[in-house]
Parts: sequence; C-alpha cells; structure tokens
Amino acid sequence: MERKRVRARVYGRVQGVAFREHTRQEALRLGLSGWVANRPDGTVEVVCEGALLKVDELVAWLAIGSPFSRVSRVECAEESPLNDATAFLVRHFA
Repeated sequence: MERKRVRARVYGRVQGVAFREHTRQEALRLGLSGWVANRPDGTVEVVCEGALLKVDELVAWLAIGSPFSRVSRVECAEESPLNDATAFLVRHFA
C-alpha cells in the first residue's frame, strides 16, 4: 500500500464551529493518523498520514468542512511519510 503524508492549512470560518472534532471523526473513519489544531491566526492546521487515496479523500473533505464551517481555501504540502500509526488527535497549542 502506498502511503502519503500531507500538512494542510484551512482558512475561513473554521474555529468555534466544531471543525476539529469533525475532522478527527472523518480521519478516523478513513483510518488515518495525525492531528488537527487551531492556530493563533484563525486557521486550522491538519497533518494526516495513511493510504494515498484516503489522504486525498480527507483533503477533499477539508475543502467542504464541517456543517457550520465556511472554508475559503485549503493549502496543502506533501511531506515524507513517517509510517506513523498513532490515532488521529485534536491538539491544543498555547
């Protein structure tokens, strides 16, 4: 199975609308590892890793977002897979 790792930044109305929890649920449904976190600038950062097509599916979902979010754009950068098999977590940055 070919693996992929992506770091994404999601812009728009994505904080205070359960975006992180919906992202976590979607990533778990897809069998991905990684994390999601609010950033101080109002964006949400997502790092996900797993099967190539499943990562692509989550990236496509990020452009739509949670029911109450309004995504204006998603910027993605591919990274080298770390073969990380941990759960997908909601992170809290100070």
